[in-house]
Amino acid sequence: MSDVRDDLVRTRCDACGSQLAYVPGTQHLRCGACGGEVEIVHAAGDAVDEHSFDAWAAAQEGSRAGLLEDRLLTCDGCGATTRGTDLSAACRFCGGHLVAVAEADGHVQPEAVVPFGVEQARAREAFRRWVRSRPFAPSELKKVGDTESLHGSYVPHWTFDAETSSSYTGQRGDEYHVTVKDGDEERQERRVSWTPVSGRVERSFDDVLVPASSQVSETDLRRLGPWALEDAVPFRAEYLAGYSAARYEVEPAAGLERAKATMAKAITADVRRDIGGDEQRVGSVATAYTDVMFKLVLLPLWIATYVYAGRQWQVMVNANTGQVVGRRPFSAVKITVAVLVVLLVVVALVLWYVTSRT
Repeated sequence: MSDVRDDLVRTRCDACGSQLAYVPGTQHLRCGACGGEVEIVHAAGDAVDEHSFDAWAAAQEGSRAGLLEDRLLTCDGCGATTRGTDLSAACRFCGGHLVAVAEADGHVQPEAVVPFGVEQARAREAFRRWVRSRPFAPSELKKVGDTESLHGSYVPHWTFDAETSSSYTGQRGDEYHVTVKDGDEERQERRVSWTPVSGRVERSFDDVLVPASSQVSETDLRRLGPWALEDAVPFRAEYLAGYSAARYEVEPAAGLERAKATMAKAITADVRRDIGGDEQRVGSVATAYTDVMFKLVLLPLWIATYVYAGRQWQVMVNANTGQVVGRRPFSAVKITVAVLVVLLVVVALVLWYVTSRT
């Protein structure tokens, strides 16, 4: 296992020794006690680079790079050590920030980060609005937004670029109409003439996004999007100070297969357009992928977890755009009352109609 004792971001204020944390929407860390600030400095020429997937795969052949390994991290505050697989976490003894500067050997380094752009206060207000706008929510739920704390976390994602060339076979359907007699009446019937076709379509893909962690469901992450990837900056560990950051669990090869599934949907749509006509039947599509590039990017989330009726519920705020997605309970009493009201209205309308006809 890889031990990392010194490769940590120093998150203690030089002036008072308190914790520094990244301030959303800025390029600096701020001390929670004295308000002192430290600028996040990027090296000259620092840029978000993408890497050749083929070159990476060849270099990894036969290695154990994909395995999650515990790492030894030492708190720069109290000196306590802890093991874990996360890139950033809190010290379990003093609450200090543990932020690793570099990944363990063989693991893919984050190339980019979309920093927190939505402050906690704004996220909490968005959370409150979301909670209070839920229909048939229990009355107790309305109070949650006032008391629940939000936890900031970065979720790892892969992005993939590729040049694709796809050969296809299928059928083009062109509609026409015929006159059909039915006794003394005539009517027009639609028919389709099918013609075998084949061809080739090409498409360039850029930044196809694939979640690389099971921390949040893929369905929720899709609903939280789209992410403003143009806000991504070259990765600096300082952006993680004060937030948790999970390591990727989905390996690049598995991520590429998921990306190809996303690309296939767009390619099929291109094939249908290329076939033309009024209807299309797609028989086969064979796609060649070239110049496949990838990178690991960290995307920011505010996450609130609350308990209601003995069950955990989770609400998330996209800390890049402010989009809110979550789960919530329903009030059986409110639903029953609403159904009864609708039934009473229907009965009243029926009685009014019957009375007015007599």
